[in-house]
Amino acid sequence: MKKFFLFFFLCLQINVFSQNISVYEKPPVFPECESEDFENLKACFNNKLNQFIFENFEVPQIVSDDNYKGDVKVLFEVDKEGKIAVIYVDAVYDELKEETRKVFGELPKVEPAIYNGKPTYVQYSIGIKIPLVNPEIIKNEAEMQAEKLQKQEFDLNETVSAEYDSINKSIVKYEGFEYSSQLNIPFTHHYYARFDGNMNGLGTNSHTAAKPFVYDEVAPYYDFEAEKKALIKGTDEWWSRKLWNEHLVQVQGKDFWFTIDPIFDLQVGKDTEADFSSTYNNTRGIYVQGGLGKKFNFSTSVYESQGRFAQYYNAYAYSLRTESDPAIVPGRGVAKAFKSNGFDYPVAEGYLSYAPAKFVNIQFGHGKNFIGDGYRSLLQSDVASPYPFIKLNTKFWKIKYTNTWTSLRDVRAEVTEDGAFKTKYIANHYLSWNVSKRLNIGLFESVMWTNNNDRGFDLNYLNPIIFYRAIEFETGQDAGNAILGASAKYKWNNKINLYGQFILDEFSLDAIKGGNKSWKNKYGYQLGVKYFDAFKIDNLMLQVEYNQVRPYTYSHNTVVLNYGHNNQPMAHLWGANFRELILIGRYDYRRWFADAKFIFGTRGLDFNTAEDSFSYGGDIYENYNNRPFDTGVKIGQGNKTKTFYAELQGGYVVNPVSHLKLFTNVSFRNFNPEAETPTAFKSNTVWFTLGVRTDLFNWYIDN
Repeated sequence: MKKFFLFFFLCLQINVFSQNISVYEKPPVFPECESEDFENLKACFNNKLNQFIFENFEVPQIVSDDNYKGDVKVLFEVDKEGKIAVIYVDAVYDELKEETRKVFGELPKVEPAIYNGKPTYVQYSIGIKIPLVNPEIIKNEAEMQAEKLQKQEFDLNETVSAEYDSINKSIVKYEGFEYSSQLNIPFTHHYYARFDGNMNGLGTNSHTAAKPFVYDEVAPYYDFEAEKKALIKGTDEWWSRKLWNEHLVQVQGKDFWFTIDPIFDLQVGKDTEADFSSTYNNTRGIYVQGGLGKKFNFSTSVYESQGRFAQYYNAYAYSLRTESDPAIVPGRGVAKAFKSNGFDYPVAEGYLSYAPAKFVNIQFGHGKNFIGDGYRSLLQSDVASPYPFIKLNTKFWKIKYTNTWTSLRDVRAEVTEDGAFKTKYIANHYLSWNVSKRLNIGLFESVMWTNNNDRGFDLNYLNPIIFYRAIEFETGQDAGNAILGASAKYKWNNKINLYGQFILDEFSLDAIKGGNKSWKNKYGYQLGVKYFDAFKIDNLMLQVEYNQVRPYTYSHNTVVLNYGHNNQPMAHLWGANFRELILIGRYDYRRWFADAKFIFGTRGLDFNTAEDSFSYGGDIYENYNNRPFDTGVKIGQGNKTKTFYAELQGGYVVNPVSHLKLFTNVSFRNFNPEAETPTAFKSNTVWFTLGVRTDLFNWYIDN
């Protein structure tokens, strides 16, 4: 982890160096400014430009008659030849715009700006006060004020003692800076569906696979402030604003802002198969986010939770247990026993987000990441527990490049070391390229390695652009495990998107030619389609998705080099050896929402009996050398299990700013293995819940 901090520090140093680039620039020069010292050239250019405007600008009669007081905003450029041209003018009166263009058209040519010894074009903006103000008067007043301040004697004690009061006076009305910040938009499939269609319009240069998004990259396509304003309700009373429309605490100063909200997930329900009376979840927490300056943001959320879920979900949590802890709540983390059949599972997530330049975002945090346009991901998903990570997003031209370095744990009893969980590392990179206004192609590579021989975090994998497969080969056959992948998205039109993924863990051309269904051919794929504003109904999104992964994909013959964390997969929830069809519908009307989801699947499970303890390729934590045969390997082998899952959810958004919702959910799960074993048994479950929840993450109960 020390190397993680070193990498983050080096990234910061790159930005510090970039700030010195101005020493290679020389601003444009009016003829009257040629005799000025270099450091005065920019001020001279501004003074001469303002003086020319004052002397030549004629305020139109209609503006004077209306006694108008305001300004004209002008964006202009100086080209490589020294010619000054207006790019854009913003003013209340068209006459002011015409006069502005006329005056700028009369400006003389100047000596062009210089960068690195060569002429270059530059852009500037300026405001013209109406009525006009003589810039010489402003300049003289400023010089007199500066001279007065130099002569003035200060009482240091009086100045310092007023510092606290001055900070209080600097607090202003909160302006919703989060919606244009480098903060992550909390990733839930339902909320992202709100702006998915906007980002996928024909001709947009957006990249929609690497999630969560930061607000700054979505803001050009979707107006978050307008969304929140359209949903405003209640009165101006403090309690009404905080309940319906605002953060509980929101503070903004000159160079900072932050918000604080409570977190709730309070629900009660009933499982028809359970041998206990009711299900429940009792989560309380706090959610803090903020910014320092324009480039640095932070977010943290802390949860204290107790819960008891449907019997099948509890059984899954118990199956993920560690040697010392009774369970791991899927997607959340290690849990202690709580009362009867319940879990106590605290969770903490947070990150720092820094943008040293417009095209780069660096994050260091503890949380989750997702790659894909579908409901599932075969590359990197958010179904596992939170983990520490460093993420580097670089966007330029038609490219977005995402690098993620993570530290993961294997918590099985058989791989603990001196009583501690085994640590492994994963380095992922994903390149997204908008080939045309319709087609996007993505390339993915991931490599896993462990801390064998005190190897620690291998510096070989810090290089964000290197081919990891070659590095893995150089460091030894069993030193790492690499996975390759690809994705594609095609915009059929503004309403319909086609998408897909392909994952390759291992591939043998000879085995493919042989046609004998070798175990070595470990791959999977995804195909899907999204239909936005379906059947011309606003805010209705329909989605169809098919996933299949061959046996033994994501697994390895080295004990911990599987693609998983905390006994959960890092890709698809079901691991491998499955095929699945998903149908989804999502609808929003003002504050009301509804979801419907149907999943049809076939899975191949292990028998886990004394008579048959082989690995059939579904459990990625099993050593693939423990397979029963080398050929004839197919999806569904082992204990073939048919599954059907249906879920309906509806509710009301109490506070759209803090993502607080009232909801009710009913799900039906049919799990039908060919052979009933201690770990796989037939069940038909109806699980009904209702509650109030701060919706900040995806919770997958469709395992």
